[in-house]
Amino acid sequence: MGLLEELNRRVLVADGAMGTLLYHIGIDRCFEELNRSQPEQVLGVHQAYIEAGAEVIQTNTYAANVHKLARYNLQDELVSINRAGVELARQAAKDQAYVLGTIGGVYGVNKDVVTLEEITLGVEKQLGALLESGIDGVLLETYYNLEELKETLALVRRTTALPIIAQVSLHDIGFLQDGTPLVEAFSQLQELGADVVGLNCHFGPFHMIQSLKNVPLPERAFLSAYPNAGLPEYNDGRFIYQSEPSYFEKSAHELRSEGVRLIGGCCGTTPAHIQAMVQGLKGEVPVTDKRVTRSAHVEALHIVERSDFHEQPFHQLAKEKPSIIVELDPPRHLDTGRFFEGVQALEAAGIDALTMADNSLASPRIANMSLASIIKDRYNVRPLVHVACRDRNLIGLQSHLLGLSALGIHQLLAITGDPTKIGDFPGATSVYDYSSFDLISLCKQFNQGRSATGASLGMRTNFSVGAAFNPNVHHLEKAVRRMEKKIAAGADYFMTQPVFDQSQIERIYKATKHLKTPIYIGIMPLVSAQNAEFLHHEVPGIRLTEPILDRMGQYAKDKKAACKEGLAIAKSLLDTALNYFSGVYIMTPFMRYDLSVELVDYVHQVMGADLRSRS
Repeated sequence: MGLLEELNRRVLVADGAMGTLLYHIGIDRCFEELNRSQPEQVLGVHQAYIEAGAEVIQTNTYAANVHKLARYNLQDELVSINRAGVELARQAAKDQAYVLGTIGGVYGVNKDVVTLEEITLGVEKQLGALLESGIDGVLLETYYNLEELKETLALVRRTTALPIIAQVSLHDIGFLQDGTPLVEAFSQLQELGADVVGLNCHFGPFHMIQSLKNVPLPERAFLSAYPNAGLPEYNDGRFIYQSEPSYFEKSAHELRSEGVRLIGGCCGTTPAHIQAMVQGLKGEVPVTDKRVTRSAHVEALHIVERSDFHEQPFHQLAKEKPSIIVELDPPRHLDTGRFFEGVQALEAAGIDALTMADNSLASPRIANMSLASIIKDRYNVRPLVHVACRDRNLIGLQSHLLGLSALGIHQLLAITGDPTKIGDFPGATSVYDYSSFDLISLCKQFNQGRSATGASLGMRTNFSVGAAFNPNVHHLEKAVRRMEKKIAAGADYFMTQPVFDQSQIERIYKATKHLKTPIYIGIMPLVSAQNAEFLHHEVPGIRLTEPILDRMGQYAKDKKAACKEGLAIAKSLLDTALNYFSGVYIMTPFMRYDLSVELVDYVHQVMGADLRSRS
């Protein structure tokens, strides 16, 4: 009798965690590679689960894909590792248990590590090795990203008629990471050919049961659940799960009551937990009729619409009239007098937004969030803050965005951030949980009222999200393709690195004129010949032309004349930028806000209109 026939008539108990048991005996490396180097250890875990009563076991191949094996330089061993995993599971199972070939999700927090196309190619190779070795079904588990799971499921279904178990992992009760309701996700997976749909990992039994209360029995599939052994405790450098097997005995009964037909365990579970679930299901028959109850938590995910957004999104303003952004760097010290003098002068000059970097060049400054809050309260200037991925993990990024919204700061520039090795503390960690692409998407998800986990924020944010564009590259067309990807992620407008070549501005226009998204051309006044040399040779993303370097070099010994020449260069660049683009981004050098004020006045003169009355 096949696996699906068995599930049609009774509830089956599957195995638990593989890595947990190997970890507890002191192994802390690529667990899948042990299929070859220490097969007796893997075989022993399989046998322990079967002795505990598991009727379905999975191969030790969860991370045996090309992307995760590459971390250990084992990508070329993919086929042999997967084949060995099946052979060991078969050896343990004999005729006592079904063997599922396991394929794990790749996407976690950071999706930019690998493309979906690359993942699919890797799955095809891993799947081939599993199928050739002889399995009873395919288990797709720990997928936080629904798009990845759907692509993988479609590929597996095209390749084999074997039973497919497709399991998602949740951050929040009843909703996937992208906000898709669990019921809808299961429906989509069923339509794509999954024979069993379910949950595994991250949640313990309690939250899985709560999530499943809102899920009706699928019409053409069965339900599965592989909960963790609760939340882990970090003790003496090791993760320890504390859930008692007796708790799993009770939980197995409750999962069955929600219609689950295949019940196993994930992180932290052991043969003792599986044995307890077997005991808890003795004499139990499958649920064939279920009344769905909507949990209080799911009801609480209603998003309240805010009525206190009065500030026009910056990207809308940019489409209506020429606009000016000026950057003023937050101080490195606590003496903010000159900074706020600059803010007041730029306000009087009639700028549309004051932008502040987020520890640019990986050097610590006063938090731009704090200065933006003061500016918002004391001045009639729109603060536009940079948000860098470098210094914050996903927890910190989400908290930071929530804080900005709570302060009424809605204009952001999403950037990846310069690596720490170029800054004041080269030994500090560069986090990079997210890239700028991910951060743009997250801001837009916040605007829908959903967090990074898919949970409700209670209300929507109102972020207008800018993105960086570096046109100072050898292949401009590649930079434009990155722009297009950022637009797809949700970018509302672009701010470029400083440009020091009029012909380059024209090339930027020709390369981007098909885009409807506003672009602000970066203009930075040079203050000396030394400043020009430094920017050209040492600052990432900035290039000066030889004529510009020569012009500044003529005044190497006359700083006043050099500064005047720098302003003349900036004005000529502004002439060209305003001829092609409706916005400019002026960068203030060394807190010389007087230079920025002069350039702002020049823009007003060129445009022939008084822009100072803008909100």
